[in-house]
Amino acid sequence: MRTYHPVGRRLVLGWMAAMAGIGMAPPLAAQPREPLTVFAAASLTDALQMVGRAYTQRTGQPVRFSFASSGTGARQIEAGARADLFVSAEPSWMDQLQKGERLQPGARRDLLGGRLALVAPRASRVSLRIRPGFPLATALGDRNRLAVGDPRSVPAGRYAQAALTRLGVWTSVADRLAPAQDVRAALSYVARGEAPLGIVYETDAVAEPAVRIVGLFPAASHPPIIYPAAVIRGAKPGAVAFYRFLGGAEARAIFRRYRFRPLG
Repeated sequence: MRTYHPVGRRLVLGWMAAMAGIGMAPPLAAQPREPLTVFAAASLTDALQMVGRAYTQRTGQPVRFSFASSGTGARQIEAGARADLFVSAEPSWMDQLQKGERLQPGARRDLLGGRLALVAPRASRVSLRIRPGFPLATALGDRNRLAVGDPRSVPAGRYAQAALTRLGVWTSVADRLAPAQDVRAALSYVARGEAPLGIVYETDAVAEPAVRIVGLFPAASHPPIIYPAAVIRGAKPGAVAFYRFLGGAEARAIFRRYRFRPLG
């Protein structure tokens, strides 16, 4: 009768188990792509989040956003904050970053255009026709303030000041402002009834059901509202692809849905 050496038997069984384990081992999972970080104007919150989800679904690369006033975003990038792209609500902050050599050469474009709107709480019955000398101060009442982005750092506030100056009513309300840290904060003052009137972008107004548009400012009353986009120098892989995606058909359709005007 043939016999088996116990040590040899254990070696054979161990070898068979190892081979079975190899056969059952799952394939190595694909390494997840590192998220992109995008600093962007607060007025782009809803639209860009949808664009980011569309890009992630198409490519598998996550996109994270930091929304604030354009001035805040630009200063953070200048201070060394890690960002892969920047989308500003006006060219001047982007110009500042470009002069400081913070942008990747050849990766800047004017992405979107927009309109400036005077808004009131949904239940308000105020009616104003926006034209030279219109009675904005009277419509505010004796003690109320006009909600705007802080003109010192918020593009929407700068556009508002330019429009009211051109229309000859700035001096009547300059000391009656409720300056906000960004345009969405100004919008919230009106939505909560803390200010009877505010000046925001049309795109913000249509995104907030608690306000209504009293009127749109004439395009000639202020500098063109332009949103430039750019890749930051030293950006992670995928940043240029997302920058190109922002100007593509799928993203443009999303921007139009939120009342932005794609450029180029």
